[in-house]
Amino acid sequence: MNQQDIISQITQQKMLPLYFNKDKEVSIDVLKALYAAGIKAVEYTNRGAEAIANFKEMRKVVNDSMPGMLLGIGTVKTTADAELFINAGADFIISPVVYPPVAKVVQDAGLLWIPGCLTPTEVFTAEMNGAKMVKIFPGSVVGPSYISAIKELFPGILFMPTGGVDTTEKSIKEWFDNGVCAVGMGSKLISKSVLQNKEYDKLTKQTKEVLEILNNIK
Repeated sequence: MNQQDIISQITQQKMLPLYFNKDKEVSIDVLKALYAAGIKAVEYTNRGAEAIANFKEMRKVVNDSMPGMLLGIGTVKTTADAELFINAGADFIISPVVYPPVAKVVQDAGLLWIPGCLTPTEVFTAEMNGAKMVKIFPGSVVGPSYISAIKELFPGILFMPTGGVDTTEKSIKEWFDNGVCAVGMGSKLISKSVLQNKEYDKLTKQTKEVLEILNNIK
């Protein structure tokens, strides 16, 4: 699958769930719950020593029983980590920052690189290093109106806020009204309570509800 196909899948889904858990089984079960809700693209975050081993197991599960699922990795800041996860079968790579050496490694591998940006200078730097989509992070600091304020400067860039996006129709609609192509959904969707209490049916149900809100957004 090429970069444009992956962008299309994320933008059609209009959201990107993201999470990390130290426990391999929990990580896999969350993935299954999201897939059961109709999710076809997920960002697992590289937030702990267990991330690579968990990711490899998740990749096996996707290959075996989740046709159509794209499994990306987030919080990739170094070229070493980029190479590690590319070799482990990542479909796309998300960074919290704009670091050109990581961009080169990811793009040389033919994968989609989505860097985290906040300022116009960072968005421009990302664009100059081949980014087609950027993650506005943390979205909670700038709010939805920030997107419409800077979007016209970058007609070739797609914007996806992460952090500060709630699961309510009001919050989601406000971001889309201001010009985002998708929203990153972390702890507001995959909450601590869901992870600690293994509330996978609840997660599937909530995810379906969010997808329904997204489908109704024009």
